[in-house]
This record gives sequence, structure tokens and C-alpha cells, in this order.
Amino acid sequence: MRILIATDAWAPQVNGVVRTLETLGSELVRLGHKVRFVTPEGFRTLPMPTYPEIRLALFARRAVGRIIDEFKPDAIHIATEGPLGLATRRNCMRRGLSFTTSFHTRFPEYIHARFGIPPALPYAGLRWFHGPATAVMVATRTLERDLTARGFKNLRLWSRGVDTELFKPGAKDWLDLPRPVFLYVGRVAIEKSVEEFLKLDLPGSKLVVGDGPQLAELRARYPHVRFVGPKFGPELARHYAASDVFVFPSRTDTFGLVVLEALASGLPVAAHPVQGPNDIVGGNTTVGILDEDLGVAARRALMLKPETCRTFATAFSWEVCTRQFLTNLAQPQERVS
Repeated sequence: MRILIATDAWAPQVNGVVRTLETLGSELVRLGHKVRFVTPEGFRTLPMPTYPEIRLALFARRAVGRIIDEFKPDAIHIATEGPLGLATRRNCMRRGLSFTTSFHTRFPEYIHARFGIPPALPYAGLRWFHGPATAVMVATRTLERDLTARGFKNLRLWSRGVDTELFKPGAKDWLDLPRPVFLYVGRVAIEKSVEEFLKLDLPGSKLVVGDGPQLAELRARYPHVRFVGPKFGPELARHYAASDVFVFPSRTDTFGLVVLEALASGLPVAAHPVQGPNDIVGGNTTVGILDEDLGVAARRALMLKPETCRTFATAFSWEVCTRQFLTNLAQPQERVS
């Protein structure tokens, strides 16, 4: 199958959406499919306000139309609701081509956290965007139920996987921090509630891996915390493995791929009982502790066994995730002349 995937989220952005799409592309090719990504690369772009590392493509409609003409996809998937997603949607609507979408990010909650805009307004726009899709893919049953209650249709489950060869237990002695080490990995931004983690009264040390608009501010405010910036590939895996507990303070993530990466690395998880952690960890108190008091969760998670966490994570396969994606795709398109 020839699969076209349009996404405004792409390298050099570092987030779960980008990692998911990159891995999905590799798995699709491994399974024998041809994949073409439409990304901001090759377009004139401008930085997104408050997120300068996110580049927004300009004047994309005609260029996307040419890509569709040249690639002649059997299936079209729109991964994001940005300019490239809109350009692809418009082309599909004008040509009568079916397409699928995915709901990765709770932008209404992010916008509310940053600007105070009521979530109902952006949710109305998202219903319009996803409305014509033959399937709207969501990562968890919790998100599926929430979006159904908000009037979204054609929702289909598309879970996530983890690279258990890359993320696995490893050496801890190279990290020169007092034990235990409590780790956060992700964007350093207000909607991730990173400061809630930094304020906790915990033994040992706190380690933050990631970049974002709050990094300079929080680094200055919490000089006792080790901020190491963004890490990738084996270096990222090394930081997971060297830590003792993974703390996930976010209440807005739709899944939390970093939770799976931490578990695969042998780290128990401390998080709130919200969507994402609830869907991954649920009531399994052998691999994670979910509590409204994040400090209580972090201290209790110290008592959990790393080998149990690792075993739990190995059940999350990228191949299963990719086959789920394929099942959700629309039937093969008419060839575009």
C-alpha cells in the first residue's frame, strides 16, 4: 500500500508525536508498504508563537496537491491539525478522497493553560477538522470516551509501542547524583506541570531531560535540580536507565510515550490518576503508583521492582501498534490523475 502521512510535527521537534510517527514510518516500510511523509521540510515556514522550535508551513495547499498527484497514495492519513494538516484536508475534500486523522494532543487544554481561552471553543474547531475523516485514531480508551462525549465521531483505537532494544535497564554508576534519582523526560512547558515535580520534597536528586519555553526560568528557580537539556537515542536511553523513578506530572497528555520508555528501562512510574498513566499503568501497583499527591506516588514508587516494570513494558509492541494503524486506514483510494 502507498501511504501518505501529513504532519506538522517533525524533527527537530522532540516529542512523543514525532517519535511515534518516525517509528510508524519505519515499521510500515518493514512490513512492505511505501510511505511518503508531508512535513515542514521543504516549505517556507515561520516559528509558532511561544513554541519557536515548531515551524509552521506557509502556502502549502498547492504543494501538497502536487505531492498527492506525484505519489498517488492508496491511503491518506493526517496526523496533525496544523497548516499541513489543513492543506491536506482541503485537497482531500476538493478531490473527494477519503482520509483518516489522529488526535494526538489536547491543544484546547494547552491553549487554556497558556491563554485562558475556554476549551469549548478550540474543541469546536477540532470537531470540524476531524469530522469528515473515515477514522479518527486515538491512543487510549479514556480519550475515546472523552471525545465521544464531546461529539467526535468515527473514533478508532491506535495504541503505542516502545523500542525495548533501545530502552532497557543499564548502568547507573556513571550518573554523579545522590540517590535515589527521580527523572522527568519531556517538554519543559507549563502544560506539562513540570514545576509540580520540581517543588516536591523528595530524597536524593531530581533530573530533568528535555527542552522547552520554561527551561531557562525553571533552571534559574531550581538550581539544585540537574537540567541536562534534550537527549536522543542511546543517550536518552542511558539517562532513563541511570535513574530510579520516573515522575510524570502532566495532566494533559493523551498517552505519554515516555511512560512506556521509562518502564522498558526498568523505572517504576509516579503519576497522577489521569488519562495516559491510567491507560498504561491503571491499577497495576507493581509497575507504577498513581496518586493525586505526586510526592506520595514518587516515594511509594521507590519500593517497586525494576524487573517487573521491564517485563510489563515488553508487551507493548510497535508491530502490533502499526498493524492497528493499518486496520484503521480507509480502503484504497482512487488513483489521482
